[in-house]
Amino acid sequence: MIEFYAAVSHKSIKGESSAGWHPEQAVSREQALKIFTLWPAYAAFEETDKGSIEVGKLADLTVLSNDIMKVPEPEILNTRCEMTVIGGEVLSKRKPLSEQ
Repeated sequence: MIEFYAAVSHKSIKGESSAGWHPEQAVSREQALKIFTLWPAYAAFEETDKGSIEVGKLADLTVLSNDIMKVPEPEILNTRCEMTVIGGEVLSKRKPLSEQ
């Protein structure tokens, strides 16, 4: 989440944007999502199998606790992974608070 936040805000995790952060280079959330999903699949020549959720592609995905496409920027940093699915198989699932 730190990388997604940095891509869309160009701020530190403390919300600071000092010299070297270049806020004019921030990308949209849609662009950031592609930076971490579709574009790496293209780079690996795996775009027909990975990079987006589509019929016929591998079910590689992460379920998040917040909608990072809509929450205020600072809340992106509070977002946690609830579940990870690779090849259609659930590999990890966050335990409910009552079990932690």
